Amino acid sequence: MNTFGRNFRCTTFGESHGKAVGVVIDGCPPGIGLTETDIQPYLDRRRPGKSPLESARQELDRVEILSGTFGGRTTGAPIALVVRNQDARSGDYDALRDVFRPGHADYTWQAKYGLRDHRGGGRSSGRETLARVAAGAVAMRCLAPQGIEVSGRVIEVHGTVEPEAMEAEIRAARDAGDSVGGIVEVTATGCPPGLGDPVFGKLDAAIAGAMMGIGAVKGVEIGEGFGAARMFGSEMNDPITSSGFASNHAGGILGGISTGQDIVVRVAVKPTPSIRRTQRTVDTTGAERDVSVEGRHDPCIAPRIVPVAECMLALVIVDALLEQRKYRG
Repeated sequence: MNTFGRNFRCTTFGESHGKAVGVVIDGCPPGIGLTETDIQPYLDRRRPGKSPLESARQELDRVEILSGTFGGRTTGAPIALVVRNQDARSGDYDALRDVFRPGHADYTWQAKYGLRDHRGGGRSSGRETLARVAAGAVAMRCLAPQGIEVSGRVIEVHGTVEPEAMEAEIRAARDAGDSVGGIVEVTATGCPPGLGDPVFGKLDAAIAGAMMGIGAVKGVEIGEGFGAARMFGSEMNDPITSSGFASNHAGGILGGISTGQDIVVRVAVKPTPSIRRTQRTVDTTGAERDVSVEGRHDPCIAPRIVPVAECMLALVIVDALLEQRKYRG
């Protein structure tokens, strides 16, 4: 499954240490203003090497539009976007060629396909997310004329919620050769009511699937999420008044359909599995080994997942908007 979406369909391609990573978008409406400068800011937020608390891999991540636009506007034809890899150091992974890194997809990829790309995880690398961000940037351009905006932020790192404390937690984990996780919140404002289909096509189900498709995400909640299990119905229900909803515990979705309120999503991001601390594992022969993962890795992935989560939410919403046109025209 390298393709996401029913109406606004995105097929990503490329590996962490291959020649390039990119995406082909099919189903984008014509007439949307789109140039590389509309996409680049999103990739700049996601790219590595911007601070000492991120991976030191130096990639400019310059996007090229290969097709699907003319005169700065989409034509309705497939849009091909590509970003060339420039700073891959495949030799850093030679010692891991026959070793399964704990917390990575190495073992499961080998079990499924009988082979794997050991260079930075290949297709299962977090670098694949830049293709999603590129596609999501196009989705954002489609949403803007509808008055829909998507934004995100890190709200917690390793149990701390103050910005300076978050940075301190990341720095301490990095210095100890370890890593930490966090929570990212993403909000879509301006969504009209009526998006999403009941039963198996619920909008919140689509959002949850999109977020869980991000490699480091291990949990998703919408609105009160797991907190709803500790509330009374009288607390959880959002009263409806003549001027609209009085609260938004549901996170903008009821019965799998948008209410017109803000759609509020939070994702739990696991600690980066690539750490210098020694861990127990096995190699491809089944022999027990100790492994320490060197190279350039983020001590906390949460900050760089913010634009990824934003773009995945944008992709779900634009897909739902296009689906709704089948019902309302």
